[in-house]
Amino acid sequence: MQVDLSHGKCRSCGGVLEITEVDDATMTVECQDGCGESYLVETDAFNDGGLMYWPAMMARQEEQE
Repeated sequence: MQVDLSHGKCRSCGGVLEITEVDDATMTVECQDGCGESYLVETDAFNDGGLMYWPAMMARQEEQE
């Protein structure tokens, strides 16, 4: 799931982030614009109170299992 640039961007290069994995406390994001950096962020890292990205990704992961 791609993160809207108005919500967050790569801390290294300012690029677009893709959420690739989630668990109960963190989300793994990866930069899609060149640098390819991957790192963990908290579930509310994008100023959404953990209500937009994290639940949607949890549901996607459960569907894939």
